[in-house]
Amino acid sequence: MSATLRELLARGRYGHAAIAAPGAETLPFAGLRALMAETGATLNAGGIGRGARVAIVLGAGPELAAAFLGVAAAASAAPLNPAYRAEEFEFYLSDLKARALVVEAESESPAIAVARKLGVPVIRLYPAREKGAGCFTLDISELRGARTADAARPGDEALVLHTSGTTSRPKIVPLTHANIAASARNIAATLALSDKDRGLAIMPLFHIHGLMAGLVAPLAAGGSVFCAPGFNALKFFAWLEEAKPSWYTAVPTMHQAVLARAAANRAIIAANPLRFIRSSSAALAPTLLAALEETFAAPVIEAYGMTEACHQMSSNPLPPGTRKAGTVGIASGPEIAIMDREGNLLRAGETGEIVIRGDNVTSGYGDNEKANAEALTHGWFRTGDQGVMAEDGYLTITGRLKEIINRGGEKISPREVDEVLMDHPAVEQAVAFAIPHDMLGEDVGAAVVLRDGKSLNEHDLRAFVSARLADFKVPRRIVFLADIPKGPTGKLQRIGLAQKLGL
Repeated sequence: MSATLRELLARGRYGHAAIAAPGAETLPFAGLRALMAETGATLNAGGIGRGARVAIVLGAGPELAAAFLGVAAAASAAPLNPAYRAEEFEFYLSDLKARALVVEAESESPAIAVARKLGVPVIRLYPAREKGAGCFTLDISELRGARTADAARPGDEALVLHTSGTTSRPKIVPLTHANIAASARNIAATLALSDKDRGLAIMPLFHIHGLMAGLVAPLAAGGSVFCAPGFNALKFFAWLEEAKPSWYTAVPTMHQAVLARAAANRAIIAANPLRFIRSSSAALAPTLLAALEETFAAPVIEAYGMTEACHQMSSNPLPPGTRKAGTVGIASGPEIAIMDREGNLLRAGETGEIVIRGDNVTSGYGDNEKANAEALTHGWFRTGDQGVMAEDGYLTITGRLKEIINRGGEKISPREVDEVLMDHPAVEQAVAFAIPHDMLGEDVGAAVVLRDGKSLNEHDLRAFVSARLADFKVPRRIVFLADIPKGPTGKLQRIGLAQKLGL
């Protein structure tokens, strides 16, 4: 089995499409492999090779996809969100001990000034789309030294990302070629990907979901990827028509935005049928899942992933397998179990922390013994998620342990409240969260976005929820917003929301 990124992409047929993009000539696998080899040779000529971390700050699109693959195959790729501010770039470049920074030739990113301050050489990337989608050349004039070309090994670090850091300092997650290869095989097997498939890539490629499910897994299966220049709900259906994909993967807020514009694009949907739609990285409300399936006449596959697992851990199966709304399916790669605080594995039906182990799972956080001691127990990696596994193996996530609301000793899963709020026909988006309470410690709050043209007041929405949930789970405060704060990948932000809203 393939154990390095370069071996993984050797499966694609010589002239078969690999990377496509709006208005560009498609790059075949032969061209992609040649570009990856050229990138590796260029980096080696500048003294960059196995294990050297190279930060990548590029806008969404095929160049980022190809640059990631080329850098990761030869060194260690660290794609960063181009929307970061200077202070954030300084933290990440310093924490990574980056050996170089890749930016587009005409870029004015604050990352460049930060790199100069830190003494990190800047590599300029010049797009060359006339040679095919994603093609580029590199200017390495700031690099010094040379390195003998040395093929990557399965245990070498290929990708390094950081955790989100919503409750603590972001932690380094190193992922090896072997982790990536195992994860790609898991995803491809779950989705039955083949060279007949084309994915529409709209997820950010500085995030594990977009990198693995959106890019590496479909290419590893010999299929192609249409790299959109970021997510844009207004352009989604034009891309659907141009790319003619067989599937796409996204977070729930993206699916929701697509669905809101689907009625005006029924002809495009009918003319470009999808084999399936995938959702991951945040909970998908059963009502949204049902609406997507009805609109696109395609099964919606909800999966569960995290950076430390190189993305996918569990997934609902494709038909004829059973898809269970409200669950994240069955183990789809690594082993999954439920553990109590003392490290004991629990039986089916018992609630505890979700733990995993397998070839796709990181061996531990970088330079963080304390975090590793907390995360690793008896060879199992603690995910920080609370859940329960049914007798048939289907996993239900009941919340992040750090997000569970402790109302005077009553533990409340905010996800449960989210789903009830979303059942109201006037509600477009909803997120429940903890708000401070003098007597109870914490109480339940909620932020809600209403559908266009709908009106609703707090009293009536609370009454709706109280008819479906126990009184202690009903939000004491409901705030109506035009938009709920989201993270860089489109996930609704729960932690810290009370403070942001002044509650």
